[in-house]
Amino acid sequence: MQTHTAKADVAIRIHTAIQAMAEEPEMGTDAMKVLMLYAGMLVECAFLFDNCEEALEGAFARMADLLECEPYAGDLGGRALPPSTIIDFDTEQGRSLAREFFEEWLDCSYEFQDMVLYLIQQSFARWEMFGMPRSESFRILVEATYKSMAFELAAQELCDALIEQKIGIMQWKLADSVAALAGCAGYKLAQSHEGRDQCCWFRGSDLPDLLDQTAYVMTQEAVRHGLCSTTDWRFGLPANDTPANPPTSLIREMEPVCAGFFKAIEMFDLNDQAVACAKAAGRMLAITSGGKKPELEPAIAKPLAMAAITESYKSVCVEYAFMA
Repeated sequence: MQTHTAKADVAIRIHTAIQAMAEEPEMGTDAMKVLMLYAGMLVECAFLFDNCEEALEGAFARMADLLECEPYAGDLGGRALPPSTIIDFDTEQGRSLAREFFEEWLDCSYEFQDMVLYLIQQSFARWEMFGMPRSESFRILVEATYKSMAFELAAQELCDALIEQKIGIMQWKLADSVAALAGCAGYKLAQSHEGRDQCCWFRGSDLPDLLDQTAYVMTQEAVRHGLCSTTDWRFGLPANDTPANPPTSLIREMEPVCAGFFKAIEMFDLNDQAVACAKAAGRMLAITSGGKKPELEPAIAKPLAMAAITESYKSVCVEYAFMA
């Protein structure tokens, strides 16, 4: 058990770490980045308890008491939150930060969560003096936290469903599983903007920005869970002038599983679904190709996943181009 002085020291170091991570040269602190980091910390705190959803609801009730307000109930607008890929990246950093400091905490989980809530309350009060209402900050925090938790639950549940239904019953191979999830990610991503206005045409070895960011979600999730972080992800990808060759049959078989889960958690935005599938694909990559004796060699699995997500994305873009 830590003394009050030691706990105060942990709080100070968390605050210092967050400020350093959110610092923008010549611009000061990126408040949105701070919000995303705090959202990730709250998600990780929630997973310390048996029922993470109830824990999160309790945390927000406590936050409302500390702030003496409820989250802003009006329309935030379509661009109030960062893109889903940024939310995943920043909140994962926050989750990592929470894990790091909780190892030092060695005390009650509730107290650790309360300390995080207190830090958030202090930040919101400070920002309000600069014109950012605490109710709006609170609302953005709530939205980002639930979205981050949804991405994590999606990665877990989609992998479990795939293992039970497709590998266990339908005898899918591991390569099929990776390609199916990655293919669904690329397919849904292209559908999210109907193949238009998102740099959907490939130039040289570069990927379109939106696809590159979503593929990064997949690669980072795989690395976080033990896959070696080498640079051979794009080795052997098809040339840009070759016809798109997506794993269509695998995507069609995986789609009902994804659709059922997304309906259950009310994740209807296709961009969010793409990020969730990419995260699940990264998790499946780590399952199949991580460790000292992988069941599927990383040198094969990583380009396979990258080809599935890029070819699926490209095929939808081409389809929409011909329809235009």
